[in-house]
Amino acid sequence: MRVLIQRVKEASVKVDGKEVGKIDKGFLVLVGITHIDTEKEADYLSKKVTNLRVFEDENGKMNLSLKDVGGKLLIVSQFTLYGNCLDGNRPSFTDAAKPDMANELYEYFCKKCEGTGIEVQKGIFGADMKVNLLNDGPVTLMIEK
Repeated sequence: MRVLIQRVKEASVKVDGKEVGKIDKGFLVLVGITHIDTEKEADYLSKKVTNLRVFEDENGKMNLSLKDVGGKLLIVSQFTLYGNCLDGNRPSFTDAAKPDMANELYEYFCKKCEGTGIEVQKGIFGADMKVNLLNDGPVTLMIEK
């Protein structure tokens, strides 16, 4: 399981021109799931994401978490995080989980994040989504388990 975290001042996601999720200060989290992932990986990564200290404190150091700054999460599924571009010029997505399994684990990950008390907005799994963001920093981190 991979999560790409972007610290944002704002982010939103639209499906068919309709906004389905929007946050101000917080993280845009792109979630990729492979066929061997389980709830164990989702548990680990939900704790990492919700406790990650990358917001600046009064001394300008990255020392504060989402909870500390009242931040929110916009979580979007993204199977292309498991795109393999090593051979040829067309990515292979054989490492990405099948949609049914991936959706179940994506929803589980979202619920674990919601369970921390942080507001969670989501995209729509499997939809053609248009994501808009204002990256803050920029700060972008990849975490894998």
